Amino acid sequence: MSVLLAFLPIILVVVLMVVLNWGSVRALAIGWVSTVVISLFFWKMNPLAALGYSVYGLLKALDIIIIIFGAIVILNTLIQSGAMASIKHGFSNITEDRRIQAVIIAWMFGAFIEGASGFGTPAALAAPLLVGLGFPPLAAAMVALIMNSTPVAFGAVGTPIYGAVNTLEPVLAARGISPVVFTEMLTRYSALTHAVVGSFVPLMAVLILTGTFGKGRPLRATLQAAPFAIFAGVCFCVPYYIAAVLLGPELPSIIGGIVGLCVLIVAAKRGFLVPKTPWDFPPPEVWDKNWRASVQPSLGENVSMPLPLAWAPYVAIALLLVVTRIPSLGIKGFLSNAGIDIAVGLGVSETYTLRWAYLPGIFPFIFVALITHLVHRQSPAQIRKAWSFSLRQISSGALALFAGFAMVQVMLHSHMNGSGLPSMITVMAKALVKGAGRFYVFVAPFIGILGAFISGSNTVSNILFSSLQFETASLLGLPEIPIITLQVVGGGIGNMICINNIVAVSATVGIAGAGGGMIIKKNVIPAAVYGIAAGLFVLVLIRAV
Repeated sequence: MSVLLAFLPIILVVVLMVVLNWGSVRALAIGWVSTVVISLFFWKMNPLAALGYSVYGLLKALDIIIIIFGAIVILNTLIQSGAMASIKHGFSNITEDRRIQAVIIAWMFGAFIEGASGFGTPAALAAPLLVGLGFPPLAAAMVALIMNSTPVAFGAVGTPIYGAVNTLEPVLAARGISPVVFTEMLTRYSALTHAVVGSFVPLMAVLILTGTFGKGRPLRATLQAAPFAIFAGVCFCVPYYIAAVLLGPELPSIIGGIVGLCVLIVAAKRGFLVPKTPWDFPPPEVWDKNWRASVQPSLGENVSMPLPLAWAPYVAIALLLVVTRIPSLGIKGFLSNAGIDIAVGLGVSETYTLRWAYLPGIFPFIFVALITHLVHRQSPAQIRKAWSFSLRQISSGALALFAGFAMVQVMLHSHMNGSGLPSMITVMAKALVKGAGRFYVFVAPFIGILGAFISGSNTVSNILFSSLQFETASLLGLPEIPIITLQVVGGGIGNMICINNIVAVSATVGIAGAGGGMIIKKNVIPAAVYGIAAGLFVLVLIRAV
């Protein structure tokens, strides 16, 4: 009974969004209400605590909302200044093929941003940029989420890896295992697994893109782009794995992204492995209503702005993210210590800290937007239009995120109850573990996916389930590091379908209504394939060692 009730809020949200095509605001609000009711009457949580953790969830949502808003402001600033028209023209000069554009921006540019910042930033930047190039908003959101998976294990300069290791430190100490050695081995195993399977992520994304948004023969369109897509996967994953082995968990995604981006742009310009016949979407006037943004401005056709000046804000954002995220440079500590503490109260001890100086939405996104107003010599009317349009875009997404984060926080803290039950999330994970036996390698990545699906974070998924994965591996006689690797890898895969990320990316591109449900329907396929393939690879790895 406890297992069914623990899963019930998630099942409700998925059914409402995927089957009944409800919007994310209503679906997540129902999910939150059902979570609170179950936590009160079955888990026997204190009503004040359930309210307190709901409020804590509302506050935690502010981090993501600010990131989204900053990304939207950048996009609208570039639209108003004419920079986006120049960027669109510049990509058309590299290639007019939408498949290649998606791979370059969502896979490579997104990977670089993931490595530097993480926490939803890559899709929040890549998806609006794709929209700016003429992608249907739904297509941009879908491929941005699919391709923001392999780099995630080493996102925000290795945060998910450190989250897993920090959680396991008491267990490691009891067994006499050095956390430093464990971190090194986990980094190598995670990078190898992601690199081998992740090399095919661009190909899967292209298949979803052409199959969902194209006409005619989607498989043929995919096969035409397959050589370039696989080449793109290798161009990222090789330097990614080498950096993990030589440098540790902080830099693989940054190095893989920047090396691969340079190689892919040169390759695309020279036509290397680029299909001879460009592929494009149908004309906008025949797009399905769910493909479109509820509010979307014209990009304009004025391409008079020099391309380097048009790209300068994105280049500045990338550089500032790197400089402020590498601990050894000293800036990260200074910025991350600047915060505003808000005590939740209501019977809970949690304190929310708004790290305003370290949030990418404020610095560098909004900061760069303000500088761009001056550098691009925008008029007051253009500035007002960019900001007012951004506020309109963020409004519905913010409500959905508030409900989603409130639901998650109640689930996470439902172990504080009068029934003696573990948290709802732990109950769900243990249900997946039960009866797995020797096939547990195929279950482990899906526990990581579950954690990310619920929380929207690979780091949080690792913190939630690394101890469970470690102990289960020990009980089953399986080597612990490969199983924790599957947890880390699964947490990255979960970014493709996690509700909070879907809501966040949908908000940046202006999707309303059933868009979130459609993203889950399509993206669950590559997520499942990735998870099964990762389990199979680790099984081979275990038997080979």
